[in-house]
Amino acid sequence: MTSQTRTLIDGQPYHADPYPLFAELTASGSIHPIDFPAVRAWLITGHNAAKRALIDPRLGKDHRRANLNFLANASIMPEPQHSQLQVHLLHRDPPRHSLMRPLVSAHFTAHRSENQRIDVRADVDALIDALPTAAVDEPVDLVAEFASKLPMLVLARVIGLSDDLRDRFDPAWRTVVAPVPPGHPGRLRYERLLTELQHYIAEVVDTATASTIIGTIAAAAATGDITPPERDSMIFQLFAAGQDPVAAQLELALIALFDHRNVLRRLIREPDLMARAVEELLRFDSAFNLATWRFLDREDSIDGTEVPAGDSVIVALGAANRDPEIFECPHTLRIDRDPNPHLAFGYGRHACPAAALARIEIREALTALLTRLDGLRPGYRPGGLDWSPSPITRAVAALPVHYRQREARA
Repeated sequence: MTSQTRTLIDGQPYHADPYPLFAELTASGSIHPIDFPAVRAWLITGHNAAKRALIDPRLGKDHRRANLNFLANASIMPEPQHSQLQVHLLHRDPPRHSLMRPLVSAHFTAHRSENQRIDVRADVDALIDALPTAAVDEPVDLVAEFASKLPMLVLARVIGLSDDLRDRFDPAWRTVVAPVPPGHPGRLRYERLLTELQHYIAEVVDTATASTIIGTIAAAAATGDITPPERDSMIFQLFAAGQDPVAAQLELALIALFDHRNVLRRLIREPDLMARAVEELLRFDSAFNLATWRFLDREDSIDGTEVPAGDSVIVALGAANRDPEIFECPHTLRIDRDPNPHLAFGYGRHACPAAALARIEIREALTALLTRLDGLRPGYRPGGLDWSPSPITRAVAALPVHYRQREARA
C-alpha cells in the first residue's frame, strides 16, 4: 500500500470487524492517508507509533487547530452548542487541559474507585435480579436490559447526581456525539436534543453539592478558574464518556467470550482469572477503536510522512492492541496474557481518567453474568449483530442471549 492510496474507514464489513484492515495497514507502515465519509485524515497504526503520537506535543486536540476543510465537514454540533459543549478535556490542550483535568481525575483515583466496588456489585445484582428467571424460548437483550443501564447507575452515584436527575436523563442526549455535518437530515433534531441537554446541565449545576465531581467543576467555574462553557462541556463529557464506552466494552467482552466458548467455560470454572481476563478482553476488542481527532498546527513530518497543517490525525488504538511486534499471537484471545500493555484507555495526558472505575464495572458485571445466568449463550446468528456506524467506537445495537435459569445472589 503506497502513501498515495487512501483507505476508506467505513462500511458494514469494517464496522463488524476492522482488524483485518488494521493488520494490513500495520504491516505496511505506521501512518496512512484515510477517508471517513465526511473528511480526510491520517491514521496511525502500530503500538510504538501510537504511543509516540499520543504524547507528541505537536499534535493538539483543540479544534481551532483544524483546517477549514475539517471544520466545514466534520462539525459534530451546530453553533452555538458546538463552542458551548465541545470545550471539554478531549478538546483542550495545555495549559487549559492541565488546569481542568485534576478537577475530574481527583475523584477517579484507584483508591476511590475501589471503594465503589461493593456498590457496583449491588447495581449489577439488582439489574440481574430484574431479568427474567429464564430465557430459553425468548432471548433477553443484554444491551437494553443490562449494559446500557449499569453505567448510569454507577456514574450518577460517583458524580453526585440525584436519583431524580438520574432518572430524567434522556438516553437520546447521548447521541449528540455523533457527527452531524451541514445538510444532514437529522440536524434539526440534534439542535433540539442539544438545547434540552443544555437546560438539563444547568439544573445539574444548580443542584450540585460541594463534595461531588459536579460540585468541584461548578466551584471552579464560580471562581473563574474555568469558563461556564468549559464547566458545561466537562459535565457533558462525564455523561457521554461515563456511559456508552463502558456499555460498549461490556458488549464486546461478551461477544468475544461467546466466540471463544472454551475461554468462557474456563472463566466460569476459574473466576479468579477474571481480573487478567478483563485486561485481555480490553486489548482484544476495544470500545474506543480509534482515538479522537488530533491536529498539527503547522505542516510537519510524522514518521517520515509530511502531514498538512490542520489535517486530522487519528491513532488506531485497536490496531496498536493487535501489533504482532508487541503481542504474541495478537488475534488470539489469551486470558492469561502477561504482560499486557494494551492502550484500550489511551495513553498520555488524554488517557481515560476513570479507567480504574471502568475496570471494576466490567469485572463485576462479567463475573456476575457468568455466575448467575446458567447456560448463558448467544441468541443471535453468526453475522447477525447490528454494529454501530460510529467512526470512533465499536458497539452493537442489541445483544440477545439465552440462559437456562437465573441463579440467586450468592
